[in-house]
Amino acid sequence: MNVRSQISMVFHLDKCIGCHTCSIACKNIWTDRQGTEYMWWNNVETKPGTGYPTSWEDQSKYRGGWDVDSGKLKLRSTGKGRVIFNIFHNPSQPTLDDYYEPWTYDYKNLFDAPEGGDQPTARPISMITGDYINVEAGPNWDDDLGGSPVYAENDPNLDGLTEEQRQQLSAVERLVFFYFPRICNHCLNPCCVAACPSGALYKRGEDGIVLIDQNRCRAWRSCIAACPYKKVFYNWSTGKSEKCILCFPRLETGQAPACFHSCVGRIRYLGVLFYDAERISEAIDAKDEDLVAAQRRLILNPNDPEVIAGAAKNGIQPDVIAHAQRSPVYRYVMEWGLALPLHAEHRTLPMLFYVPPLLPVMAQNGDNGYDTTIDDFLGSVDRYRLPITYMASLFGAGNEGVVRYALRKQLAVRTHRRAVTAGDGWYRG
Repeated sequence: MNVRSQISMVFHLDKCIGCHTCSIACKNIWTDRQGTEYMWWNNVETKPGTGYPTSWEDQSKYRGGWDVDSGKLKLRSTGKGRVIFNIFHNPSQPTLDDYYEPWTYDYKNLFDAPEGGDQPTARPISMITGDYINVEAGPNWDDDLGGSPVYAENDPNLDGLTEEQRQQLSAVERLVFFYFPRICNHCLNPCCVAACPSGALYKRGEDGIVLIDQNRCRAWRSCIAACPYKKVFYNWSTGKSEKCILCFPRLETGQAPACFHSCVGRIRYLGVLFYDAERISEAIDAKDEDLVAAQRRLILNPNDPEVIAGAAKNGIQPDVIAHAQRSPVYRYVMEWGLALPLHAEHRTLPMLFYVPPLLPVMAQNGDNGYDTTIDDFLGSVDRYRLPITYMASLFGAGNEGVVRYALRKQLAVRTHRRAVTAGDGWYRG
């Protein structure tokens, strides 16, 4: 057993209100410099939707993540024979149009425009070229457009649905979306680290945070193409790659990352997980339907005396062990089984887990019009507005069982709490 420590996260999607406060907090601290105008290390998307950058989940276009080829793990985007050629032409590299061209407004014209019959306007100006532009995209351009034929219908996760299910999602009574905040997953098996020819990307031994050594970065940009979540960015001004650093200067002084600290819905949980580094190869070799369970088998019980002894042997401090023992992430992922990794099929072993949203059907079209009564409190998870197949594509690597379990457990907790607080149902104290 090789016990390692990892700072891990849980985002509870049932609580996210889509206010983007987290995005603005991160932007104001880390990406308000020249060359970072288009970067959003933290962004909030609407699902179903194409996201940021556009269609980042479509790996037939971007070729991010790992593939298993003849029993060996290989990067989809690059390799020893392709890395040099990819410098000059990398067809899997996202372009600025896939993100958006950042802009500001000509506010000066509001004050300096000559007197005339029309009120002066502030036209959008590119923050890169300084020229007037027509705004065509943004980091949350598909915000709240759950039924859009342009954005929602092009979500790659809808590919596994039947045509009937896709049509139902566009029906007025089934129209649905949920907010989906994303940051770097600080994976245990990160593609960005493996793809970098300069060795500029590395994973900190003490807490597992993935960082970029700016002095060693040579702008190969292999990391950007390799990351299946597209959370590594290129600074066109400095010629260096940049990414979320999980606010490690704040963590080292006992503060939460800015996006966690500012979260209005309190959806974000941060904690220490212990994992067995010797089991990583076993986890990434698992079949797609077993990937979630295999990743959970990596995670160790911080209250196990053998694990505590192994942690101490590897130099993990007693206060870190104590934090791991009361980690909310361990409870969500292991004890309760509510939190699931995002797109585990890429085999990066992401350390950001999501609690999937319930999205119950609260009304339906009946013979006498729109019926707002339902037989059971919040209904059945198999009749929710987003099919289990869609959720499994996001959070289960196609395994519907792990998603159904998480949703049913949430439903059971809500039913119990309603019985306690409202006094109805089977609960008798």
